[in-house]
Amino acid sequence: MIGKKDLTRIKDNSSKLFEISKHIKILRYLAWDKSVRATFLNSKSETIPKVEYPKFDSGELRISLKKLKSLNGDTPYDRWLEEKTNDILSSIDLLQSSGTKQFLKKSEQIYGSPNFVLRDGKTTTLNLAKKFEFLIDSHLEYFSEFLQVNPIPVSKVKKKIEERVQPIFGLKSPKIIVEDHLSARATASSKRIRLRKGASFTNKDVDQLINHEAFIHVATTLNGRSQSNVKILGAKTGSVTKTQEGLAVFSEFITGSIDVNRMYRISDRVIAIQMAIDGADFIEVYRFFLKRNRKTRGQAFEDARRIFRGGVLTGGAPFTKDIVYLDGLVRVHNFFRSATLRGRKNAIEILFSGKIDLNDIPILLKMKKDGLIQRPIFLPEWVTDMNYLVSYFVFSNFVGKMDYDRIDNYYDALF
Repeated sequence: MIGKKDLTRIKDNSSKLFEISKHIKILRYLAWDKSVRATFLNSKSETIPKVEYPKFDSGELRISLKKLKSLNGDTPYDRWLEEKTNDILSSIDLLQSSGTKQFLKKSEQIYGSPNFVLRDGKTTTLNLAKKFEFLIDSHLEYFSEFLQVNPIPVSKVKKKIEERVQPIFGLKSPKIIVEDHLSARATASSKRIRLRKGASFTNKDVDQLINHEAFIHVATTLNGRSQSNVKILGAKTGSVTKTQEGLAVFSEFITGSIDVNRMYRISDRVIAIQMAIDGADFIEVYRFFLKRNRKTRGQAFEDARRIFRGGVLTGGAPFTKDIVYLDGLVRVHNFFRSATLRGRKNAIEILFSGKIDLNDIPILLKMKKDGLIQRPIFLPEWVTDMNYLVSYFVFSNFVGKMDYDRIDNYYDALF
């Protein structure tokens, strides 16, 4: 059991660290001015954009983080807070390297890279992306006519999201706002989900937004900020991105909200990042996206922008964040499989305690036992009622060990 003195110190240091983290908003700092898009598209998409980033002044932040480190004790919780401090320092290093070749190395340290090996010791995220696209491409001709969907107006999208989130979050529900000038189709924070006026959405898109943005990102943010003893659980540091985005995509997957187009987008981003690492410039990556799934010039620009924000637009040093959707999905899927088959509901619930990484789970379970953190307030239905989750993983564990070469031979003859 943790002593009163240690609890006071950990609570105070965690709160201070959370306040420092609010000064480091990676995506906001790396955002491009809206004029960059207009200039690029007006130049017939033949001129590499010119983007400059303001100098990130980290002097006072580094001093505050160094001082905070000196206040830590010798408990496991103090050592965990020191790791979180180092995570924030890594984010500072990333921002200070923006626009340079060093940006890639800093990005890989936080988010990983397409060629980094997963837990099985042999598979990479790039392998997965290419294999998925090969399999879908080879079968798409048989199903393409069944995959066509009709778009719905953004006003109905707004209403559908409001109807789903308000009963769950009540007064803490994010506001759903339709805006004229929004680069992406949709953006989200714990307080607002913004939709671009005139953008095209399908019912699957709406389900993805609800399960990804609201029931995961909004929920884990609100859960983290409600942890009065460990406020840092409400911080959106770069290191938690892989788990958070993997959890959000898994939520789409387990609720049946995922679709082929969504998986293509996730895989394309991994392939495009590797293209940029290998030297492809902004225009080459833009043209890659333009060919994918009949994309418009505006959407192809946005997809390429995601890859190059903060990096070098002539190639060689992209932003690797967008590998986390596929990489994180695999990691989170494997976590749920192991936890479900071992009856570890406590480990599953703890994952929603805030903005955490999978590696935080052991210390968070100890925190829960010592009374430092509380059960998360907001949980998706597939966690509160685990009937489907258990059924899915028990069945998939069984069929995953079957001899599919022999089974395929039987069905080839049958067809």
